[in-house]
Amino acid sequence: MKKYLLIVVASVLLSGLTAYAVVKSAKPEQEPVSSTYPTDGSLYRTVNLAQTDYPDFTYAAESAVDAVVFVKVTVRSASRDNYQIDPFFEYFFGYGGGQQQQPRERQGSGSGVIIRSDGYIVTNNHVVQDATKVEVTLNNNKTYEATVVGTDAATDVALIKIDAEGLPTIPFADSDALRLGEWVLAIGSPMGEQLRSTITAGIVSAKGRSMPSNDGTFKIESFIQTDAAVNPGNSGGALINKAGQLVGINTAIVSTTGSFTGYSFAVPSNIVHKIVSDLIDYGSVKRVMLGITGGNVNEEIAQELKLPSVNGVYINEVSKGSSADKAGLKKDDVIISLDNTRIGTMASLQEKVNSYHPGDRADMQIIRGGNPMTVSVTFQEATTEINGAVSEDGTVSFYGAQLGTPSQETLQKIRARGGVEIKKLSAGKLKDAGATEGFVILYVNDQPVSSPQEVVEIARQSRRAIFIEGYTANGKASYFGFGKDE
Repeated sequence: MKKYLLIVVASVLLSGLTAYAVVKSAKPEQEPVSSTYPTDGSLYRTVNLAQTDYPDFTYAAESAVDAVVFVKVTVRSASRDNYQIDPFFEYFFGYGGGQQQQPRERQGSGSGVIIRSDGYIVTNNHVVQDATKVEVTLNNNKTYEATVVGTDAATDVALIKIDAEGLPTIPFADSDALRLGEWVLAIGSPMGEQLRSTITAGIVSAKGRSMPSNDGTFKIESFIQTDAAVNPGNSGGALINKAGQLVGINTAIVSTTGSFTGYSFAVPSNIVHKIVSDLIDYGSVKRVMLGITGGNVNEEIAQELKLPSVNGVYINEVSKGSSADKAGLKKDDVIISLDNTRIGTMASLQEKVNSYHPGDRADMQIIRGGNPMTVSVTFQEATTEINGAVSEDGTVSFYGAQLGTPSQETLQKIRARGGVEIKKLSAGKLKDAGATEGFVILYVNDQPVSSPQEVVEIARQSRRAIFIEGYTANGKASYFGFGKDE
Protein backbone atom coordinates (compact mmCIF):
# COMPACT_ATOMS: atom_id res chain seq x y z
CA MET A 1 0.00 0.00 0.00
CA LYS A 2 2.83 2.40 0.93
CA LYS A 3 4.53 1.58 -2.36
CA TYR A 4 1.46 2.60 -4.37
CA LEU A 5 1.08 5.78 -2.25
CA LEU A 6 4.67 6.80 -2.98
CA ILE A 7 4.11 6.19 -6.69
CA VAL A 8 1.01 8.46 -6.65
CA VAL A 9 2.82 11.24 -4.76
CA ALA A 10 5.79 11.03 -7.13
CA SER A 11 3.47 11.19 -10.13
CA VAL A 12 1.74 14.32 -8.79
CA LEU A 13 5.06 16.05 -8.12
CA LEU A 14 6.37 15.08 -11.54
CA SER A 15 3.20 16.38 -13.21
CA GLY A 16 3.52 19.68 -11.32
CA LEU A 17 7.15 20.11 -12.31
CA THR A 18 6.32 19.30 -15.93
CA ALA A 19 3.48 21.84 -16.02
CA TYR A 20 5.76 24.52 -14.48
CA ALA A 21 8.44 23.77 -17.09
CA VAL A 22 5.90 24.10 -19.90
CA VAL A 23 4.67 27.46 -18.58
CA LYS A 24 8.23 28.72 -18.16
CA SER A 25 9.15 27.66 -21.67
CA ALA A 26 6.00 29.27 -23.11
CA LYS A 27 6.55 32.59 -21.22
CA PRO A 28 10.25 32.87 -20.48
CA GLU A 29 11.52 35.60 -18.14
CA GLN A 30 12.75 38.50 -20.18
CA GLU A 31 15.96 40.12 -19.02
CA PRO A 32 16.51 43.86 -19.28
CA VAL A 33 17.81 44.78 -22.71
CA SER A 34 20.27 47.62 -23.24
CA SER A 35 21.42 49.35 -26.39
CA THR A 36 23.81 52.13 -27.33
CA TYR A 37 23.81 54.47 -30.30
CA PRO A 38 26.92 53.80 -32.40
CA THR A 39 27.56 57.47 -33.26
CA ASP A 40 29.38 58.46 -30.09
CA GLY A 41 28.46 55.71 -27.62
CA SER A 42 27.16 58.22 -25.08
CA LEU A 43 23.44 57.46 -25.21
CA TYR A 44 22.35 54.46 -23.09
CA ARG A 45 18.85 53.06 -22.88
CA THR A 46 17.59 50.23 -20.67
CA VAL A 47 14.25 48.48 -21.25
CA ASN A 48 12.73 45.94 -18.85
CA LEU A 49 10.66 43.77 -21.18
CA ALA A 50 9.32 41.76 -18.25
CA GLN A 51 7.19 44.67 -17.00
CA THR A 52 4.11 44.15 -19.16
CA ASP A 53 1.43 45.17 -16.63
CA TYR A 54 -0.56 48.35 -17.13
CA PRO A 55 0.92 51.32 -15.21
CA ASP A 56 -0.62 52.07 -11.81
CA PHE A 57 -1.21 55.80 -11.27
CA THR A 58 -3.11 55.57 -8.00
CA TYR A 59 -0.20 56.50 -5.72
CA ALA A 60 0.87 59.45 -7.85
CA ALA A 61 -2.68 60.76 -8.21
CA GLU A 62 -3.66 60.39 -4.56
CA SER A 63 -0.40 61.85 -3.23
CA ALA A 64 -0.47 64.92 -5.48
CA VAL A 65 -4.10 65.89 -5.99
CA ASP A 66 -4.47 67.73 -2.66
CA ALA A 67 -1.54 70.01 -3.56
CA VAL A 68 -3.18 71.29 -6.76
CA VAL A 69 -5.45 74.30 -6.24
CA PHE A 70 -8.11 76.24 -8.12
CA VAL A 71 -7.12 79.86 -8.85
CA LYS A 72 -9.81 82.48 -9.46
CA VAL A 73 -8.79 85.97 -10.58
CA THR A 74 -10.51 89.29 -11.04
CA VAL A 75 -9.12 91.45 -13.84
CA ARG A 76 -10.18 94.97 -14.76
CA SER A 77 -9.94 95.30 -18.52
CA ALA A 78 -11.91 95.97 -21.67
CA SER A 79 -14.76 93.48 -21.99
CA ARG A 80 -16.12 91.96 -25.17
CA ASP A 81 -18.52 89.39 -23.76
CA ASN A 82 -20.59 88.88 -20.66
CA TYR A 83 -19.46 85.33 -19.97
CA GLN A 84 -16.32 84.33 -18.05
CA ILE A 85 -13.15 83.97 -20.06
CA ASP A 86 -10.24 81.87 -18.89
CA PRO A 87 -6.94 83.79 -19.32
CA PHE A 88 -5.70 80.63 -21.06
CA PHE A 89 -7.77 81.62 -24.12
CA GLU A 90 -6.74 85.26 -24.08
CA TYR A 91 -3.03 84.56 -23.82
CA PHE A 92 -2.70 81.87 -26.46
CA PHE A 93 -5.67 82.36 -28.77
CA GLY A 94 -6.81 85.96 -28.32
CA TYR A 95 -10.38 87.16 -27.96
CA GLY A 96 -11.05 87.32 -31.67
CA GLY A 97 -12.65 90.40 -33.16
CA GLY A 98 -14.74 92.86 -31.27
CA GLN A 99 -15.20 96.55 -30.63
CA GLN A 100 -13.50 98.21 -27.69
CA GLN A 101 -15.72 98.91 -24.71
CA GLN A 102 -15.32 100.62 -21.37
CA PRO A 103 -13.09 98.80 -18.86
CA ARG A 104 -14.96 96.49 -16.49
CA GLU A 105 -14.14 93.71 -14.07
CA ARG A 106 -14.21 90.17 -15.38
CA GLN A 107 -13.47 86.78 -13.89
CA GLY A 108 -10.83 84.32 -15.01
CA SER A 109 -9.55 81.03 -13.67
CA GLY A 110 -6.65 78.64 -13.70
CA SER A 111 -4.79 76.21 -11.49
CA GLY A 112 -1.80 76.27 -9.17
CA VAL A 113 0.59 73.93 -7.37
CA ILE A 114 1.53 74.20 -3.69
CA ILE A 115 5.33 73.91 -3.51
CA ARG A 116 5.85 74.89 0.14
CA SER A 117 3.74 74.03 3.17
CA ASP A 118 3.72 77.69 4.28
CA GLY A 119 1.53 78.74 1.35
CA TYR A 120 3.76 79.33 -1.67
CA ILE A 121 1.97 78.35 -4.88
CA VAL A 122 3.31 78.34 -8.44
CA THR A 123 1.03 79.09 -11.38
CA ASN A 124 1.25 80.72 -14.82
CA ASN A 125 1.99 84.38 -15.36
CA HIS A 126 -0.89 84.64 -17.83
CA VAL A 127 -3.32 83.40 -15.15
CA VAL A 128 -2.60 86.23 -12.66
CA GLN A 129 -1.37 88.91 -15.07
CA ASP A 130 -3.09 92.26 -14.38
CA ALA A 131 -5.24 90.66 -11.67
CA THR A 132 -6.72 92.98 -9.06
CA LYS A 133 -7.78 90.07 -6.86
CA VAL A 134 -6.59 86.44 -6.62
CA GLU A 135 -8.44 83.72 -4.71
CA VAL A 136 -7.21 80.18 -4.12
CA THR A 137 -9.49 77.25 -3.31
CA LEU A 138 -7.84 74.10 -1.93
CA ASN A 139 -8.99 70.59 -2.64
CA ASN A 140 -10.65 70.56 0.81
CA ASN A 141 -12.85 73.49 -0.35
CA LYS A 142 -11.15 76.10 1.88
CA THR A 143 -10.72 79.44 0.11
CA TYR A 144 -7.96 82.01 0.72
CA GLU A 145 -7.11 85.38 -0.77
CA ALA A 146 -3.66 85.25 -2.36
CA THR A 147 -0.97 87.85 -2.99
CA VAL A 148 1.27 87.82 -6.07
CA VAL A 149 4.88 87.41 -4.93
CA GLY A 150 6.38 87.80 -8.39
CA THR A 151 5.97 86.95 -12.05
CA ASP A 152 8.19 86.15 -15.01
CA ALA A 153 6.65 86.75 -18.41
CA ALA A 154 9.60 85.24 -20.26
CA THR A 155 8.88 81.77 -18.87
CA ASP A 156 5.17 82.32 -18.08
CA VAL A 157 5.76 81.43 -14.43
CA ALA A 158 4.25 83.24 -11.44
CA LEU A 159 4.47 82.77 -7.68
CA ILE A 160 1.57 83.55 -5.35
CA LYS A 161 1.13 83.05 -1.60
CA ILE A 162 -1.71 82.40 0.83
CA ASP A 163 -1.67 82.79 4.60
CA ALA A 164 -1.71 79.14 5.66
CA GLU A 165 0.54 76.52 7.24
CA GLY A 166 0.91 72.75 7.06
CA LEU A 167 -0.30 72.50 3.48
CA PRO A 168 0.29 69.43 1.28
CA THR A 169 3.01 69.91 -1.35
CA ILE A 170 4.36 68.28 -4.49
CA PRO A 171 8.14 67.75 -4.51
CA PHE A 172 10.16 68.84 -7.54
CA ALA A 173 11.64 66.21 -9.86
CA ASP A 174 14.53 66.57 -12.29
CA SER A 175 12.82 67.35 -15.59
CA ASP A 176 16.10 66.70 -17.44
CA ALA A 177 15.69 63.04 -16.46
CA LEU A 178 12.32 62.72 -18.24
CA ARG A 179 12.36 60.19 -21.06
CA LEU A 180 10.32 60.12 -24.24
CA GLY A 181 7.35 57.83 -23.78
CA GLU A 182 7.39 58.17 -19.98
CA TRP A 183 3.96 58.23 -18.35
CA VAL A 184 2.85 61.53 -16.80
CA LEU A 185 -0.33 62.87 -15.15
CA ALA A 186 -1.87 66.32 -15.57
CA ILE A 187 -3.85 67.70 -12.62
CA GLY A 188 -5.89 70.89 -12.72
CA SER A 189 -9.29 72.50 -13.08
CA PRO A 190 -10.28 72.36 -16.74
CA MET A 191 -13.26 74.47 -17.78
CA GLY A 192 -13.63 76.10 -14.36
CA GLU A 193 -14.47 75.31 -10.77
CA GLN A 194 -16.99 72.57 -11.59
CA LEU A 195 -14.22 70.25 -12.79
CA ARG A 196 -11.69 70.94 -10.04
CA SER A 197 -8.97 68.36 -9.34
CA THR A 198 -9.36 66.57 -12.68
CA ILE A 199 -6.61 64.05 -13.42
CA THR A 200 -5.62 62.91 -16.92
CA ALA A 201 -2.80 60.67 -18.12
CA GLY A 202 -0.50 60.66 -21.10
CA ILE A 203 3.09 60.20 -22.16
CA VAL A 204 5.97 62.56 -22.84
CA SER A 205 5.64 63.15 -26.57
CA ALA A 206 8.62 65.47 -27.01
CA LYS A 207 11.05 67.64 -25.08
CA GLY A 208 12.53 71.04 -25.85
CA ARG A 209 9.49 72.06 -27.88
CA SER A 210 8.88 75.61 -29.11
CA MET A 211 5.24 76.55 -29.59
CA PRO A 212 3.80 79.38 -31.71
CA SER A 213 1.45 81.80 -30.01
CA ASN A 214 -1.68 83.27 -31.55
CA ASP A 215 0.36 85.94 -33.40
CA GLY A 216 2.81 83.45 -34.87
CA THR A 217 5.69 84.25 -32.51
CA PHE A 218 7.47 82.00 -30.04
CA LYS A 219 6.78 83.03 -26.46
CA ILE A 220 8.57 80.29 -24.58
CA GLU A 221 11.20 77.73 -25.52
CA SER A 222 11.78 74.20 -24.25
CA PHE A 223 8.29 72.98 -23.43
CA ILE A 224 7.59 69.41 -22.39
CA GLN A 225 5.01 68.17 -24.89
CA THR A 226 2.55 65.50 -23.75
CA ASP A 227 -0.71 63.98 -24.93
CA ALA A 228 -2.30 64.24 -21.47
CA ALA A 229 -5.62 66.03 -21.92
CA VAL A 230 -5.24 69.68 -20.90
CA ASN A 231 -7.98 72.27 -21.40
CA PRO A 232 -8.65 75.90 -20.47
CA GLY A 233 -8.42 76.13 -16.69
CA ASN A 234 -5.54 73.65 -16.49
CA SER A 235 -3.11 76.56 -16.85
CA GLY A 236 -0.74 76.54 -13.88
CA GLY A 237 -1.63 72.98 -12.90
CA ALA A 238 0.74 70.11 -12.20
CA LEU A 239 2.40 67.69 -14.56
CA ILE A 240 3.71 64.83 -12.42
CA ASN A 241 5.54 61.54 -12.95
CA LYS A 242 4.51 58.10 -11.68
CA ALA A 243 6.24 58.83 -8.37
CA GLY A 244 3.98 61.85 -7.77
CA GLN A 245 6.78 64.37 -8.32
CA LEU A 246 6.44 67.66 -10.20
CA VAL A 247 8.04 67.54 -13.66
CA GLY A 248 6.30 70.57 -15.17
CA ILE A 249 3.66 73.29 -14.95
CA ASN A 250 0.91 72.88 -17.56
CA THR A 251 0.78 76.01 -19.66
CA ALA A 252 -0.71 75.70 -23.13
CA ILE A 253 -2.30 73.69 -25.87
CA VAL A 254 -2.14 73.97 -29.64
CA SER A 255 -5.68 73.97 -30.96
CA THR A 256 -7.80 75.60 -33.63
CA THR A 257 -10.93 75.19 -31.50
CA GLY A 258 -9.69 76.27 -28.06
CA SER A 259 -10.10 72.76 -26.67
CA PHE A 260 -7.67 69.87 -26.30
CA THR A 261 -6.81 68.16 -29.59
CA GLY A 262 -3.98 65.90 -28.52
CA TYR A 263 -1.14 68.32 -27.77
CA SER A 264 -0.39 69.97 -24.44
CA PHE A 265 2.70 71.75 -23.16
CA ALA A 266 4.33 72.30 -19.79
CA VAL A 267 7.19 74.44 -18.52
CA PRO A 268 9.90 72.01 -17.25
CA SER A 269 10.22 71.78 -13.47
CA ASN A 270 13.93 72.65 -13.52
CA ILE A 271 13.11 76.04 -15.06
CA VAL A 272 10.15 76.52 -12.69
CA HIS A 273 12.25 75.68 -9.63
CA LYS A 274 14.92 78.20 -10.61
CA ILE A 275 12.40 80.96 -11.30
CA VAL A 276 10.43 80.57 -8.06
CA SER A 277 13.62 80.23 -6.00
CA ASP A 278 14.82 83.56 -7.40
CA LEU A 279 11.47 85.20 -6.71
CA ILE A 280 11.51 83.99 -3.10
CA ASP A 281 15.19 84.73 -2.42
CA TYR A 282 15.73 87.92 -4.43
CA GLY A 283 12.32 89.25 -5.39
CA SER A 284 13.25 89.09 -9.08
CA VAL A 285 14.67 86.60 -11.58
CA LYS A 286 18.47 86.44 -11.86
CA ARG A 287 19.34 85.56 -15.44
CA VAL A 288 22.55 84.51 -17.13
CA MET A 289 23.60 84.79 -20.75
CA LEU A 290 26.01 82.49 -22.53
CA GLY A 291 26.71 85.03 -25.27
CA ILE A 292 26.70 83.14 -28.55
CA THR A 293 24.99 83.36 -31.91
CA GLY A 294 24.39 80.10 -33.71
CA GLY A 295 21.86 77.46 -34.60
CA ASN A 296 21.01 73.79 -34.78
CA VAL A 297 23.41 71.46 -36.56
CA ASN A 298 22.12 70.22 -39.92
CA GLU A 299 23.57 67.78 -42.44
CA GLU A 300 25.44 70.48 -44.34
CA ILE A 301 27.12 71.79 -41.18
CA ALA A 302 27.83 68.25 -39.95
CA GLN A 303 29.63 67.41 -43.19
CA GLU A 304 31.53 70.70 -43.27
CA LEU A 305 32.72 70.41 -39.65
CA LYS A 306 33.18 66.61 -39.82
CA LEU A 307 30.73 65.91 -37.02
CA PRO A 308 29.63 62.39 -36.05
CA SER A 309 25.91 63.37 -36.01
CA VAL A 310 23.50 66.23 -36.65
CA ASN A 311 22.89 66.75 -32.93
CA GLY A 312 24.24 69.85 -31.25
CA VAL A 313 24.45 73.63 -31.50
CA TYR A 314 27.09 75.24 -33.68
CA ILE A 315 28.54 78.64 -32.80
CA ASN A 316 28.55 81.30 -35.49
CA GLU A 317 29.64 84.21 -33.27
CA VAL A 318 30.87 84.75 -29.71
CA SER A 319 30.08 88.07 -28.00
CA LYS A 320 33.17 89.80 -26.68
CA GLY A 321 33.48 89.67 -22.89
CA SER A 322 30.62 87.18 -22.54
CA SER A 323 30.60 83.96 -20.55
CA ALA A 324 31.29 82.03 -23.75
CA ASP A 325 34.19 84.32 -24.66
CA LYS A 326 35.83 83.97 -21.25
CA ALA A 327 35.42 80.18 -21.45
CA GLY A 328 37.38 80.14 -24.71
CA LEU A 329 34.55 79.17 -27.03
CA LYS A 330 35.13 79.99 -30.69
CA LYS A 331 33.32 80.26 -33.99
CA ASP A 332 32.54 76.80 -35.50
CA ASP A 333 32.67 75.08 -32.10
CA VAL A 334 29.73 72.70 -31.64
CA ILE A 335 28.13 72.31 -28.20
CA ILE A 336 26.98 68.74 -27.56
CA SER A 337 26.61 68.58 -23.77
CA LEU A 338 26.36 70.84 -20.72
CA ASP A 339 26.99 69.31 -17.30
CA ASN A 340 26.32 65.84 -18.78
CA THR A 341 22.96 66.95 -20.24
CA ARG A 342 22.91 66.25 -23.97
CA ILE A 343 22.40 69.34 -26.12
CA GLY A 344 20.67 68.51 -29.39
CA THR A 345 19.09 71.84 -30.31
CA MET A 346 19.25 75.53 -29.49
CA ALA A 347 16.03 75.12 -27.48
CA SER A 348 17.61 72.47 -25.26
CA LEU A 349 20.67 74.69 -24.77
CA GLN A 350 18.44 77.60 -23.81
CA GLU A 351 16.54 75.45 -21.33
CA LYS A 352 19.72 74.27 -19.65
CA VAL A 353 21.31 77.73 -19.54
CA ASN A 354 18.12 79.14 -17.98
CA SER A 355 18.60 76.79 -15.01
CA TYR A 356 21.84 78.48 -13.88
CA HIS A 357 22.43 81.47 -11.61
CA PRO A 358 25.10 84.14 -12.04
CA GLY A 359 28.41 82.75 -10.81
CA ASP A 360 27.52 79.10 -11.44
CA ARG A 361 30.15 76.99 -13.17
CA ALA A 362 29.47 74.19 -15.65
CA ASP A 363 31.44 71.76 -17.78
CA MET A 364 30.59 72.07 -21.45
CA GLN A 365 31.43 69.36 -23.95
CA ILE A 366 32.16 70.64 -27.44
CA ILE A 367 33.59 69.44 -30.73
CA ARG A 368 36.31 71.61 -32.23
CA GLY A 369 37.97 70.70 -35.50
CA GLY A 370 36.45 67.23 -35.32
CA ASN A 371 37.88 66.55 -31.85
CA PRO A 372 35.80 66.38 -28.64
CA MET A 373 36.95 68.50 -25.71
CA THR A 374 35.62 69.96 -22.45
CA VAL A 375 35.65 73.61 -21.38
CA SER A 376 34.60 75.19 -18.09
CA VAL A 377 32.01 78.00 -18.28
CA THR A 378 31.30 80.50 -15.49
CA PHE A 379 27.97 82.15 -16.15
CA GLN A 380 27.70 85.92 -15.90
CA GLU A 381 24.53 87.82 -15.10
CA ALA A 382 22.79 89.22 -18.16
CA THR A 383 23.82 92.85 -18.45
CA THR A 384 20.72 94.02 -20.29
CA GLU A 385 17.08 93.90 -19.28
CA ILE A 386 14.90 91.16 -20.71
CA ASN A 387 13.62 92.12 -24.14
CA GLY A 388 9.98 93.15 -23.95
CA ALA A 389 10.05 94.32 -20.32
CA VAL A 390 7.94 97.46 -19.86
CA SER A 391 9.44 100.25 -17.74
CA GLU A 392 7.52 102.66 -15.53
CA ASP A 393 7.66 105.31 -18.24
CA GLY A 394 6.03 102.94 -20.73
CA THR A 395 9.14 102.26 -22.82
CA VAL A 396 10.06 98.70 -23.79
CA SER A 397 13.48 97.10 -23.28
CA PHE A 398 15.28 95.83 -26.38
CA TYR A 399 18.97 94.82 -26.36
CA GLY A 400 20.08 97.68 -24.12
CA ALA A 401 17.70 100.26 -25.58
CA GLN A 402 14.35 101.64 -24.44
CA LEU A 403 11.84 101.79 -27.28
CA GLY A 404 8.83 104.10 -27.45
CA THR A 405 6.40 105.76 -29.82
CA PRO A 406 7.82 108.72 -31.77
CA SER A 407 6.03 112.07 -31.66
CA GLN A 408 4.01 113.31 -34.62
CA GLU A 409 6.60 116.03 -35.11
CA THR A 410 9.34 113.40 -35.44
CA LEU A 411 7.27 111.36 -37.89
CA GLN A 412 6.54 114.40 -40.01
CA LYS A 413 10.24 115.23 -40.11
CA ILE A 414 11.06 111.86 -41.70
CA ARG A 415 7.78 111.73 -43.64
CA ALA A 416 6.63 108.49 -42.04
CA ARG A 417 3.20 107.41 -40.81
CA GLY A 418 4.52 105.23 -38.05
CA GLY A 419 7.62 103.71 -36.49
CA VAL A 420 9.40 103.05 -33.21
CA GLU A 421 11.86 105.45 -31.61
CA ILE A 422 14.95 104.60 -29.55
CA LYS A 423 14.24 106.80 -26.55
CA LYS A 424 17.23 105.72 -24.45
CA LEU A 425 20.37 103.76 -25.30
CA SER A 426 22.69 101.89 -22.95
CA ALA A 427 25.39 99.27 -23.41
CA GLY A 428 24.09 96.40 -25.51
CA LYS A 429 23.68 94.95 -28.97
CA LEU A 430 21.98 98.01 -30.45
CA LYS A 431 24.66 100.41 -29.32
CA ASP A 432 27.43 98.08 -30.49
CA ALA A 433 25.77 97.87 -33.92
CA GLY A 434 25.79 101.67 -34.33
CA ALA A 435 22.33 102.70 -33.17
CA THR A 436 21.84 106.18 -31.70
CA GLU A 437 19.24 107.78 -29.46
CA GLY A 438 16.39 109.29 -31.46
CA PHE A 439 16.73 106.70 -34.23
CA VAL A 440 13.31 105.82 -35.64
CA ILE A 441 12.94 102.15 -36.60
CA LEU A 442 10.73 101.60 -39.63
CA TYR A 443 11.60 98.01 -40.60
CA VAL A 444 12.90 94.97 -38.73
CA ASN A 445 14.00 92.11 -40.97
CA ASP A 446 12.12 93.76 -43.86
CA GLN A 447 8.86 93.89 -41.87
CA PRO A 448 7.28 97.29 -41.09
CA VAL A 449 6.84 98.09 -37.39
CA SER A 450 4.60 100.58 -35.62
CA SER A 451 4.99 99.58 -31.94
CA PRO A 452 7.83 98.48 -29.63
CA GLN A 453 6.11 95.13 -29.12
CA GLU A 454 6.26 94.43 -32.86
CA VAL A 455 10.01 95.08 -32.83
CA VAL A 456 10.48 92.61 -29.96
CA GLU A 457 8.26 89.92 -31.49
CA ILE A 458 9.85 90.06 -34.96
CA ALA A 459 13.28 89.84 -33.36
CA ARG A 460 12.19 86.82 -31.35
CA GLN A 461 11.29 85.00 -34.56
CA SER A 462 14.73 85.62 -36.04
CA ARG A 463 16.96 82.58 -35.97
CA ARG A 464 20.34 84.26 -36.45
CA ALA A 465 20.50 87.99 -37.16
CA ILE A 466 18.35 91.11 -36.75
CA PHE A 467 18.44 93.79 -39.49
CA ILE A 468 17.00 97.24 -38.71
CA GLU A 469 16.21 100.09 -41.12
CA GLY A 470 15.06 103.63 -40.34
CA TYR A 471 16.11 107.24 -39.85
CA THR A 472 18.55 108.91 -37.47
CA ALA A 473 17.48 111.84 -35.28
CA ASN A 474 18.70 114.29 -37.94
CA GLY A 475 16.57 112.65 -40.64
CA LYS A 476 19.24 110.59 -42.40
CA ALA A 477 18.26 107.14 -43.71
CA SER A 478 20.37 104.45 -42.07
CA TYR A 479 20.47 100.76 -41.24
CA PHE A 480 22.41 98.32 -39.07
CA GLY A 481 22.32 94.67 -38.03
CA PHE A 482 23.59 92.35 -35.31
CA GLY A 483 23.64 88.71 -34.35
CA LYS A 484 20.99 87.36 -32.02
CA ASP A 485 22.21 86.18 -28.62
CA GLU A 486 20.90 82.90 -27.19
